Amino acid sequence: MPGPSNDSAARILEAIRFVGRTDGQVKALPGFKKSHHSVPDAVNSATSGFLAKLAAPELAEEGERLFQQARTLLAYKRKDLTLDLSPGAAVLSAKDFVLEIAFALSETNPGDYVVTRTLHGIRRADFLQMPECDRLLGGLFTEVVFALTRGAPVEKVIDAIEGLDPTVSELQVDYPSDCRNCTLTLPGVDAEVRFDGHDLAVVFPRAGSPSELWKSFLAVREAFALTKDQTLGELLRA
Repeated sequence: MPGPSNDSAARILEAIRFVGRTDGQVKALPGFKKSHHSVPDAVNSATSGFLAKLAAPELAEEGERLFQQARTLLAYKRKDLTLDLSPGAAVLSAKDFVLEIAFALSETNPGDYVVTRTLHGIRRADFLQMPECDRLLGGLFTEVVFALTRGAPVEKVIDAIEGLDPTVSELQVDYPSDCRNCTLTLPGVDAEVRFDGHDLAVVFPRAGSPSELWKSFLAVREAFALTKDQTLGELLRA
């Protein structure tokens, strides 16, 4: 399958982000002292600040590790790479990408925390194909999220898929009764496509390398284009 043109790929890269999440218990963080600390039972400024203090050593360690690995693997010089730390977050800015790491309390269970890692600001598509990129960032992400330039009604996308000739396209769609979102599946692509009217996320069952996720995203984009349906074709158009 041919890839997008350089100009098209650049526009796509401006609109996508790779996202991965891990979680854990607040009381399991090394800085938590059972004799002095209490497990958060609500999400507010005080408990979020508490988590930020507990997470600071881990953020600094992960950020420094990635900084050094990026510098070595990609032969970056001082001007090519910076690491910024703030309460609960770290931002690694490189000439080819930006990686953000953020700790936050779980909204559903404040005794747990979620670490979200987001790769964006990718300057060139060939960076995602580099073995060095996979070595640096492999295993961190489970989603490729495409921010639509123009949103589309979820119902319209559902109708477009249900109206496809099954002999032409094997796209399938599931959705709740209120049609607040929908989930698409495509044979041959080990991922679900989730659409909420504004963002289209390609969600994978396990963490993978940036090159694997990028390849699958392009396969989904090609499948949409092959339907010849205007609604679907415009969803992932850069």
